[in-house]
Amino acid sequence: MRHSSVLFALALIAPIFAASLAEAHGPTRQKVTETIVIDAPVDKVWAVLGNFQDMTWHPLIAKTEGKGGNSVNATRVLTLKAGGITDELLTKYQDGKMMFYEITKVDVKVLPVSNFSSRFTVEDQEGKTLVKWRTAFYRGYPNNDPPPELSDEAAVKSVTAHIKAGLKGLKAKIEGGGS
Repeated sequence: MRHSSVLFALALIAPIFAASLAEAHGPTRQKVTETIVIDAPVDKVWAVLGNFQDMTWHPLIAKTEGKGGNSVNATRVLTLKAGGITDELLTKYQDGKMMFYEITKVDVKVLPVSNFSSRFTVEDQEGKTLVKWRTAFYRGYPNNDPPPELSDEAAVKSVTAHIKAGLKGLKAKIEGGGS
């Protein structure tokens, strides 16, 4: 009899406990992927995009400083035109194909994210190049109830704008021959 009373009590409180756990979850991993087609062969695009030590093609970046070239564990520091810096680490590199990197340090006032990783890939499209920039990240506020500027929505919006600007800058540099 006592055993069934305990089971009955657990059956009553289990839904309450489960509901409170569902509401208490922290941030969820967000993803943004953007693509652009550049009117140039893959080799020409990769010559610019594949240089981990130079991201001056990105219009939001004022300066790139780095160490280690395109070797795994190479680092770079990006100074953003809007202020702030990001520290980045190259985690995988396949010459002419793809590059993975992570942001290891960022001011969330500049880019409201944490645990950010990025992947660039290039693919031939009948003499043109499809560039795909994929990212995955968490919002800048790790706890529940983030302020609006550090929410999932703010992080996605900021990352999307950053990527779109970068891809447009890359396209302009390669197709227009600009710097």
